[in-house]
Amino acid sequence: MNFQQLRIIREAAQHNFNLTDVANALYTSQSGVSKHIKDLEDELGVELFVRRGKRLLGLTEPGKEMLSIVERVLLDAKNIKRLAEQFSNRDQGSLSIATTHTQARYALPQIVRRFKEAFPRVHLLLHQASPAEIAAMLQSGEADIGIATEGLQSHTSIVSFPFYEWHHAVVVPAGHALAEQVDAGRALTLEALAELPLITYHEGYTGRGRIDARFAEAGLVPDIVMSALDADVIKTYVGIGLGVGIVASMAFDDARDQALRRLDASHLFEVNTTRIAVRRGHYLRGYAYRFLQECSPALTAASVREALDGA
Repeated sequence: MNFQQLRIIREAAQHNFNLTDVANALYTSQSGVSKHIKDLEDELGVELFVRRGKRLLGLTEPGKEMLSIVERVLLDAKNIKRLAEQFSNRDQGSLSIATTHTQARYALPQIVRRFKEAFPRVHLLLHQASPAEIAAMLQSGEADIGIATEGLQSHTSIVSFPFYEWHHAVVVPAGHALAEQVDAGRALTLEALAELPLITYHEGYTGRGRIDARFAEAGLVPDIVMSALDADVIKTYVGIGLGVGIVASMAFDDARDQALRRLDASHLFEVNTTRIAVRRGHYLRGYAYRFLQECSPALTAASVREALDGA
């Protein structure tokens, strides 16, 4: 048994058991993949794959059991390399962060700046992805740290910590009737918003679920004429008069967004908590713990390790 055989099992599951794709992913030949599979099955004395002729259709029951072990073994092999790098090159290497556009654009710039000042030789990879993709990248080991508001608490293999709390805000063009209403001392209401065309985030992004829930609780059906992945796009279309925006409050900059007005909506929508997460069993180098602590002083190396051990 060797690591290449184990990698083939993992890649086969990830590439829908297409041997051509598996071979391409591992930079080898399809015939070589087939031989590795046969050699491993002969060594173990069990069939790991369900077949139709020469095609692989899926994993047998022993294959399914083995896949979970293979993933742990390959993760530990990667951890051994990371451990060696930690002691041979303490202040250089790479750190992979998977996060949404909102966090990358508005929450992380100063944190990244401080981190890079402390670790100039660490190459920082910043992946912008959906919450579901962030969770998958953590689970596969492609990302060391994940940051998102949704999707990180439902996976037993991932441990997440509170990063910071925030509210949604309403954004309108300067001089809009809603702004005049607020200036006159009348409170912004869900009923008033439901009567207007709205622009906000795609479902599953940046607290969209809480926006929908509040309208539903009030028995209202909002007229969402457009949805987008990030606040910059939302504000652009608000600016040309397409509708009223609902964005994360930190996505509004008074100096940059002078043509728009931000209206407080903290009384309308529930507070959101952005979370920062790591995979249980994933070895983090010293500078990764420093990045976590730059995000939140409470996330010391000791507290993170304690949470991972107790997960």
